[in-house]
Amino acid sequence: MTKNPFFLTTALACTLALPAMAQDLPGEGKEVRLSRSDSLGTQYVQAEILKRAMEDLGYDVTMTSIGTAAFLQAAAQGDLDISGDINMPQRALQYDTVKDEVTLLSGGTIQGGGINGYLIDKATAESRGITDLSALADPEIAALFDADGDGKADLMNCDPGWSCGDVVEFQLQEYGLTDTVESVRAKYEPLLAETFARYRQGDPVLYYTWSPSFATETLVPGEDVVWLPIPYDAAPEGVEVPNGHLVEGVEGCAGGATSCRMATGSWNWDIAANREFIADNPAIAALADGVEWPLATWSVWETQMKEDNSDRAIRKIADGWIEENRATYEGWLETAKAAAE
Repeated sequence: MTKNPFFLTTALACTLALPAMAQDLPGEGKEVRLSRSDSLGTQYVQAEILKRAMEDLGYDVTMTSIGTAAFLQAAAQGDLDISGDINMPQRALQYDTVKDEVTLLSGGTIQGGGINGYLIDKATAESRGITDLSALADPEIAALFDADGDGKADLMNCDPGWSCGDVVEFQLQEYGLTDTVESVRAKYEPLLAETFARYRQGDPVLYYTWSPSFATETLVPGEDVVWLPIPYDAAPEGVEVPNGHLVEGVEGCAGGATSCRMATGSWNWDIAANREFIADNPAIAALADGVEWPLATWSVWETQMKEDNSDRAIRKIADGWIEENRATYEGWLETAKAAAE
């Protein structure tokens, strides 16, 4: 039987191409243990896109939800690999304890960063002339925000395990407000749901939040609420505020100010990973270095998640972003592949 030279040549070409094809997928045969925060937010969309990109690089990715402090410890011990949910500088103190084993990769994934601070309803701010947090030292002003009848303002704070709550409590102490203001710490989403309900009933509200977030999409600074500046810069030991607390161009600062002295100045989501893992996976290091999003993109995601924040909806949002930004996404992948060569 005569063998067809065309098929022999084709088979040989395919055989020789196999190693090159394998090289195109630097994650082939490797596992990534990706983590996201246990607090639902827009960063879940980012985590889904990161997961998809790693899978497209050939990695087998499993994703878990875990608190940031627990992730940092697990990553230091080699039990988890990477997370994009590290809120800096709020997590600086916790990160410093593991920095020999865990590295920060991106320098911030939100272009220009976000902000953290205190908000009160606009109607009360304007009717009472409240322009910064120190006004709450007045018992009469503080009592306006009393939700439980003890005469103190109830400031809706962060989860007990979140470092932002420690910043709030430090500042209440620093500014002499502990006699008139009570920090309320519990699961954040239910606390904010109660706050939004009180606002809809026409009651004054006082709470700590960040932007971009679901909170600033629900009650919009400048329209429904205003940011309440701190009277002067102050942060607890271990919380870095490298550019100071004063942030320019904050929409909805109390009193119509064009700059606002925020609780921690600008902040950002950073990507953190186990150092040995990153040393073994230069493709993921390159991917993390390239990932960033315009603030407007986060705002769009917030609006979409306000309607539906199920895992299925989050995957749909991620799919939509990838399809609408295919060139950017493919560019990340090509850069990551090149880094692994």
